[in-house]
Order: sequence, then structure tokens, then C-alpha cells
Amino acid sequence: MALQIEHNRSARGLAGMIFTRDDREGEGKLSSRLGLVTDAVEVEDGMDLYGYMVDHLSRGGRADYVIADEAQFLAPVQIDQLARVVDDLGLDVYAFGITTDFRSKLFPGSQRLVELADRVEVLQVEALCWCGARATHNARTIGGEMVVEGAQVVVGDVNQSEAVGYEVLCRRHHRRRMTAASARAAALSPDVLPVQPA
Repeated sequence: MALQIEHNRSARGLAGMIFTRDDREGEGKLSSRLGLVTDAVEVEDGMDLYGYMVDHLSRGGRADYVIADEAQFLAPVQIDQLARVVDDLGLDVYAFGITTDFRSKLFPGSQRLVELADRVEVLQVEALCWCGARATHNARTIGGEMVVEGAQVVVGDVNQSEAVGYEVLCRRHHRRRMTAASARAAALSPDVLPVQPA
């Protein structure tokens, strides 16, 4: 959605400032799982986003809007700074991110964003759990097994199996810690195969 907003506005001659943090494509990139990638400003710890925008505009730079992707990874004070960009600089800010981590706890950046946003929209991307139900939770996996402890932020990929990866699950399977890999393993277990009469 962030890339679509950027495309639609730039096609109309508008210039945007794109911020991101910890994108799967690497530093200073905004990417989608479909393979689309564009350059962005990588947000670092302690970076003042309002100050960055004021400096950019003061030097003759142009920005008609701001996009902040992976907003869950921003510090609450950086979300405050984005609100100030809206209020004091009169720019629209479009922030995107997930609300909860792999433990179903709010990210601090997401919490502050929900508290300050003029409008919150839940985007329905039609993510599905392995069972076919609507996916609402993010599971962190290591080697295909779900983990529920560890640092809140660990960058991984949804397509990895041996390293840290992420899988979307419905609430029921997140609570049961049942990933697609563990469901396949259970289905192949001799304990659950039908018994043939002798």
C-alpha cells in the first residue's frame, strides 16, 4: 500500500519523503513481498524526523507528503515527531506497519501511532493462515518451529525456514503454537494415521 501511494502521487508530479526502518530488503529500502522496491531514508535510533523534514525543506528540498513504513519499529517519540510534521508543516503522513509482535503485544511505535493518528484503517490484505482462516497474528519461527520468547524486534523473512522467519496465523493456531510445518508433521505422525483392522 505504501508503494502504491508513492506511485500514485509521484505519477501526479508530487514529491514524497519516504522513511523506513529494518525493511527486509536492507537499509534505505521500501519493499513489498511482490518484489517491488524503492529507495527510502533509513530511520536510526534517536533520529529526529521532524528536524529532518525541517532541514530538508529549509535547504530547498521538496516534500508534498511523507510515507513512514515499518512504523512499528519507530520509537514513540518519533511517532510524536511525525504528528508534528502534520500539525506544524501541513504535510500528510501515511504510516504503515503491524500493530502487534510475535507475542501478540503492541509494539511501542504502533501503540503511539494508534493514540495519535487522525485516522486508523485496518488494511485487509487477505492474509490466510495455513488452515485457510483469516490470519490475524504474526508468529516468529526458528527452523519452522514457533517461538514465543526473545527480543521484540528481530528482522526475518517470511520465506525462510532455517533462520528466523515469520508466519501469519489465525488466533486459534497462534495460541496453540501450530505453524504450517508443525501441522504437516502432526499429519505425518504415525500416532494420527488411521489404524487398519487386522
